[in-house]
Amino acid sequence: MPGGVQSEREDKVSLELNEEILQSMEVGMAFRDYNGRISSLDFHKTSNFLVTASDDESIRLYDISNATCLKTINSKKYGVDLVCFTSHPTTVIYSSKNGWDESLRLLSLHDNKYLRYFKGHHDRVVSLSLCSRKDHFISGSLDRTVLLWDQRADKCQGLLRVQGRPATAYDDQGLVFAIAFGGYIRMFDVRNYEKGPFEIFSVGGDMSDANAVKYSNDGRLMLLTTMDGHIHVLDSFRGTLLNTFNVKPVSSTSTLDASFSPEGSYVISGSGDGSVFAWSVRSGKEAASWMSTETEPPVIRWAPGSLMFVTGSSELSFWIPDLSKLATYVGRK
Repeated sequence: MPGGVQSEREDKVSLELNEEILQSMEVGMAFRDYNGRISSLDFHKTSNFLVTASDDESIRLYDISNATCLKTINSKKYGVDLVCFTSHPTTVIYSSKNGWDESLRLLSLHDNKYLRYFKGHHDRVVSLSLCSRKDHFISGSLDRTVLLWDQRADKCQGLLRVQGRPATAYDDQGLVFAIAFGGYIRMFDVRNYEKGPFEIFSVGGDMSDANAVKYSNDGRLMLLTTMDGHIHVLDSFRGTLLNTFNVKPVSSTSTLDASFSPEGSYVISGSGDGSVFAWSVRSGKEAASWMSTETEPPVIRWAPGSLMFVTGSSELSFWIPDLSKLATYVGRK
C-alpha cells in the first residue's frame, strides 16, 4: 500500500466501501518509467504481488504492501501482451506480441526461467484465464479457438471453436468457465465441456466484439465488456441482465477493461476516451468518475480485499481513498 503503513492499511480495510469513499479516491502513487502502454496486469490472490505486462516488452513484479518494483524482466524476443499469476506468487503465464510465435509461456520470475511452452494458437491470444483451484487455464485467440490447458502438460487438453473474438473466464471454484462472443455468454461445465454449453446468456442484443468477461469474488455476478463501450452485469446463475453501463466505444486495437470491487457492490471501468468510471451494481447509478489526459482505455483491477484499485496506461497508478476528505473518518480521529 502506498505509504507502507500497516496500521493505516488495517484502518482502511475496516472502512466499508461506499460512494463517499469511492469519490475520494485518487492516485496515491504512480510509476511513470514505462516506455509503452501497459497491456495487462494481475494481482496474486494470496500474496501482496502485482504483475504488469507492457508494450515496452517488459514484465514487472511489484510488492503492493510498500509500492516497490521488485523485478523487471524483458521479453524482447517474444514481446508480451497478457500476463496472469499462477497459484505460485512468482510464476506467471504470458502471451507474446511479436506476431510470429503465439505460444504461451510459463515463466519463473524468481530466476527468469521458462518452465514450459504451450503451443497451439495460430493468431494473437486475446483472453487468458487461470483457474485458482487447480493448475488449469484457458486461452482464447483471434484464430477463433479457445484452448483448455493443464500447466503440467505442453499440449492442450481440449479445444472449442468460436464464431468471433472470444473472452474467457473461470469461476472461482474451477467448476465452470464462460466464453463470450457474438452477443452471448456461453457457460460450460469443466467436466463436460465437450457436450457444449449448459447455459447461454444473452446480453441484450449487443453484438459488438466481446473484450473481457469477469466474475465477482463471490461468484454471484459476472460482467462482460464490449467494443461498443458497454459493460453488462449479469446474475451468473440465472443469466439475468441486471445492468448495462455505457462508456465511450473503444478502437479495435484497444480492450475495454472493468473490474468488480472486492465485495461485488461496485464496478469500475475504463472508457474509450481514457477516463475511469465507477457504478453501483445495486442502483445502476454512476458513483464516481475520473477524467484523464489519456486517450485509450486503461487496464483496471481492484486489489483483493483492499480499498485500492490499480490502472495501467502509459503509467501504473495506485488509487486509494483520500481519508482527509471523508467526514466519517475525520470525525473518528
